[in-house]
Amino acid sequence: MTTGITRELLQKYDRPGPRYTSYPTAVEFHEGFAAAQYVARLQAANAARSEPLSLYIHIPFCEERCSFCGCHVIITKQRGRAEEYLDYLHREIDLLAAALPDRRRLVQYHWGGGTPTYIDSGQMIALMSKVREHFTIERDAEVAIEIDPRVTSREQIDTLLELGFNRLSMGVQDFTPEVQAAINRNQDERETRDLYDYCRKAGFTSINLDLIYGLPLQTPATFRLNLDSVLTMRPDRVACYSYAHVPWIRGHQKGIAIESLPAPEIKLELFAEAIDRFRAAGYRQIGMDHFALPEDELSRAADGGILHRNFMGYTTKPASDMVGVGVSAIGDVCGAFAQNEKKLSTYYAEIDAGRFPIFRGFELSPDDLIRRHVITQLMCNFLLRKTEVEGRFGIDFGRYFARELDELAAGPASVGFLTLGEQELQVSPLGHLFIRNICMVFDAYLRREQDEKPVFSRTV
Repeated sequence: MTTGITRELLQKYDRPGPRYTSYPTAVEFHEGFAAAQYVARLQAANAARSEPLSLYIHIPFCEERCSFCGCHVIITKQRGRAEEYLDYLHREIDLLAAALPDRRRLVQYHWGGGTPTYIDSGQMIALMSKVREHFTIERDAEVAIEIDPRVTSREQIDTLLELGFNRLSMGVQDFTPEVQAAINRNQDERETRDLYDYCRKAGFTSINLDLIYGLPLQTPATFRLNLDSVLTMRPDRVACYSYAHVPWIRGHQKGIAIESLPAPEIKLELFAEAIDRFRAAGYRQIGMDHFALPEDELSRAADGGILHRNFMGYTTKPASDMVGVGVSAIGDVCGAFAQNEKKLSTYYAEIDAGRFPIFRGFELSPDDLIRRHVITQLMCNFLLRKTEVEGRFGIDFGRYFARELDELAAGPASVGFLTLGEQELQVSPLGHLFIRNICMVFDAYLRREQDEKPVFSRTV
């Protein structure tokens, strides 16, 4: 058992809870928020002419489905479907630009999926040209893409570098053959390492590798071998995600036998091993599940207490508004979340009609904005300064969060997850492992009576 963690603590705190990619979470999104509400938010965002933007582009296609996956993907080997999709994606970018005539600077720009390298180099060039037709990518912008080593060619890597991408996020998950078979993701370690080395030689200076702990058949011994492999490559950043087993949401996960998953205490041991190994190798733990070398921007942002988190992950380039294009993409614009249609046919029909393909969304209340800030600060920096919250929102922190402070004192603080000072809340190293539980105390929506149907994955 990890130092400081007892079986009783696990039993008490290993319960379903959000990852807080957003607050309120996507569970609260509703179809009452439609294209008209989104257009109004874009108009308000356009008025902030001097402010930069973040832009996310979703490319949903994959050749095969990984059974652990929680992303919105479309499985097909018919490459012609991507060509049709890109045509509509270009048209949505035109719509977005028309709604933001005075606000076109990007400081964060990300292609996600799916598998963005499902599209070929020519299609990549055309998509980037469409974006640059309307938007200006700042010289110091974060321009990132997720790549799958199994389907990404060296030609594509060269193209991405020429197009101005400066950060790659490469999926690894786990190199153990038995684990790969269990999650339907066969990925040769040598193939991955060769592509990684090529990316370095080509000139990429910021590469992130993704690992997942808690996958079926993982053991501490096999996971240590994965850590050995990753550390010899020495990426600039590592994301070590907890596997979210939510078969009631992602039906394909029903193919994973529950008895093949590591027990909670083993799963926690896997992550604790990652923390120890990466720290020993000189990495900084960043937020909930990332590690970065000291010279990396994430480390410097964490040192300055200015780390930010949005739907694209942890970032050092926060923009006040984030817009998303593509099927299922989510935007965060002027105090509202807006998510695109998830079905291709509906997405196409809305664009054919000249409308933004909004499926659902959520307008944040003043209370939501306060709680989102509190949760974001804790998730990113493990520190919350009360006076900063008071100055930003014009509240008395102690009065506004009296109930929450009492709950923290009786719960997480009493077992050493954080300290409650007069001026700040400071999360301890032990509390890093349970940061979702700490944030849940500030979640007003979790207080509502909910039915017994599961919603979130377990926090451990």
